[in-house]
Amino acid sequence: MGGVVLVISLVYLAYQLRQNTQSLRSENYARVLARMSTVQAQLSMDPELHHMFMVGAEDPARLARADRIRFSWALYELFGAGEFMFHQAREGALPPAVWARWETAIGWWLSHPGMRAWWSAKPAPLAPDFEAFGNEIIRCKPTIRPQSSAGNGSSPAKTCRRHAR
Repeated sequence: MGGVVLVISLVYLAYQLRQNTQSLRSENYARVLARMSTVQAQLSMDPELHHMFMVGAEDPARLARADRIRFSWALYELFGAGEFMFHQAREGALPPAVWARWETAIGWWLSHPGMRAWWSAKPAPLAPDFEAFGNEIIRCKPTIRPQSSAGNGSSPAKTCRRHAR
């Protein structure tokens, strides 16, 4: 009888562990989407930030020193959220279709000359595997010319091998 109770207890424990893991994954997923939504909302609602960001995306040297620092902080937030999603996708905690969307967005941003300049000169590195992911996008995808940066329908990350799957 004691063996049956032990088996039932272990099955119940395994079930609870699985439920907890799924809950943590959902929480992380919601957190990263909220983080990206915050960045996008700031860029879409603050005309000054949007202008600074778009000028920096093409040529950070055109920004005043204070704006270059602000631009760098904004990119750390943007790519930091991308780094988190990258790792969540590798762990299977982010649905593949959601990661594919953000992988394409990261690739699009890294196709801008100012973003590439920042990526190669940033003062602090990101995780080595995410750095490799970004470097491969830069290596594989040509730079968007400034006049076509409003959107050319291309999918930058699709030309490179996908890392997070």
